[in-house]
Amino acid sequence: MKKPVKAESASASIDEKIEQLGDWRGKTLAKVREIIHEADPEVVEEWKWAKPKSPGTPVWSHGGIVCTGETYKNVVKMTFAKGAALKDPSGLFNSSLEGNVRRAIDIHEGDKINEAGLKDLIRAAVALNLEGKTKPKTGRENSKRGG
Repeated sequence: MKKPVKAESASASIDEKIEQLGDWRGKTLAKVREIIHEADPEVVEEWKWAKPKSPGTPVWSHGGIVCTGETYKNVVKMTFAKGAALKDPSGLFNSSLEGNVRRAIDIHEGDKINEAGLKDLIRAAVALNLEGKTKPKTGRENSKRGG
């Protein structure tokens, strides 16, 4: 199993990916990245799941994976690791809706990104990740021994 790429080189890999795409997908990925950083300045960029036949995927994390930024021929896909647990008042999730854990946003050429809604979703994903870090591991921590 390969280790995730360090943040500095992960950011460089994302820069390179955007440049290599050189079309609307690169511009869209760059815009999504900008929105993610505006929503959460503490977000960490990672580059994961690189394999011989797959160059890898941009990942943004804070207390766990927030979302990924995959690019395909006709879509830029933002997959939220815990999307099914997030409220989506702006109705941004439009893909992977049947899953029990993940949810995704497919952005097609010409789509206008709802920046405010996306920032809210990113902040909610970070809050959910951090909430999981502060809860006790076992269900009942209040019971005392002895008596």
